[in-house]
Amino acid sequence: MYGQSTNRVTIDKAVTVRSFNGLAATIIKGDYTAPTHGGPNARCAYLTNGAVLSGFTLTNGGTVFSPNNYLDASGGGVFCASSGAVISNCVLAGNAAAQFGGGAFGGTLINCLLTNNTASQGGGACSNTLINCTLTKNTANYQSPNVGGGALACTLSNCLLVANYCTGGDGGGAALSTLTGCVLSNNAANSGGGLTTCIAYNSLIASNRAVNYGGGAYSSFLNNCVLKNNLAARLGSAAYAGGVMNCTVVSNLTLAGANIAAVWGTGVTNSIVYDNAGGNNIQDSKAVVYTCTTFNLGTGCFTNPPLFVNESGGDLHLQSNSPCINSGNNAYATVTNDFDGNPRIVGGTVDIGAYEFQSPASLVSYAFLQQYGLPTDGSADNLDSDGDGFSNWQEWRAGTNPTNAASLLQMVPVAATNTTSGAIVKWQSVLGVNYFVQRGNDLSAQPVFTTIQSNIPGAIGTTSYTDTTATNGTTYFYRVGVQ
Repeated sequence: MYGQSTNRVTIDKAVTVRSFNGLAATIIKGDYTAPTHGGPNARCAYLTNGAVLSGFTLTNGGTVFSPNNYLDASGGGVFCASSGAVISNCVLAGNAAAQFGGGAFGGTLINCLLTNNTASQGGGACSNTLINCTLTKNTANYQSPNVGGGALACTLSNCLLVANYCTGGDGGGAALSTLTGCVLSNNAANSGGGLTTCIAYNSLIASNRAVNYGGGAYSSFLNNCVLKNNLAARLGSAAYAGGVMNCTVVSNLTLAGANIAAVWGTGVTNSIVYDNAGGNNIQDSKAVVYTCTTFNLGTGCFTNPPLFVNESGGDLHLQSNSPCINSGNNAYATVTNDFDGNPRIVGGTVDIGAYEFQSPASLVSYAFLQQYGLPTDGSADNLDSDGDGFSNWQEWRAGTNPTNAASLLQMVPVAATNTTSGAIVKWQSVLGVNYFVQRGNDLSAQPVFTTIQSNIPGAIGTTSYTDTTATNGTTYFYRVGVQ
């Protein structure tokens, strides 16, 4: 026989209920006996759409397990009918739900503390919007699958998730959630000690641990985040699977004797992955580009030390001579601010890592300039160091060698032109650079050229393109540019 969950307080109208003496003195106490079969169990409060509850402590609420009504079994502290119900300046402590959301299910929580709540999934909160909240010591631990020790299926902004736990499941801090400007620290799970299957922006993911995979994050997309001091007993001490973009990944840990890469099986772009335990920074990843790491894995990657201001002291900002300055790819800079909230692109090109250096002297990639022994103070940007007609800035954009006059972007003559198959256009090219081809047939016209093909991947040596529409005997003029 299964029981039915009830409510200590029911707010069934769109009204605001505020405490008179503050949350320390105004307590809504539920009736929690066990999160399984039977009862009676009573959650602390139910809120309808538009209702507001402010300044209370909600404690000892609980729900009864129901195999046919998971909503009735959810929201041990509070159950909200929709996101239009608001809980503000409240403490939700020591509540339990047999299904989802030990502390809260649904609704918008603002400036709340959720602590020591438990549920099968979403120990602290499930299906909530949380703003400026703290979730600590919440647990997902009843029945499989246990996910989201702190939060499940939530949207979190400027929240602190600390010491949440998922027993035998994934996502100690959060699962299936979107996080912006959050801190996740000392959370633990089977996989994804901090996060699992989440999207996180501008967040600090530090000192989380996983029994298996992804000490910091598992199967999650991370943008403008810092990952440090995380641990996984198997693979991916910082991140396993998913994607890492515009991130700084340092000082992540492995078990004694293990050789576990900090980032495993994860696409990496515009990121610093350096100085992780054992020097094993990236392994088995799908694509690694525009990244500072110890192995030159793909386009735009380099192995130079990133030159943090004070790595041992925890200051991971870039020094003024860091090779990471201006060395990223703007196509992957999808947010407007860096980890500090400063402009994400300064100097024309995004920096590699989570922090943007705010006063670059040069507009050229510092890694590129340092590779060819050129100064980074801006004095070399417009110089033609090898006398081939291209400035150092242009050589950098074209991916050519600014100290070798034979290395430049130029057209290559071809024998076959304007045949029945079309006109062949050929040029000196570089692997990892994309090109566009433009065409015109009247040099007195304005504009002379129009683009006929873009995003042509360059090859080592030369690349060619066949203009299949040039078969009518007309004279055409072509030019090639860098995408």
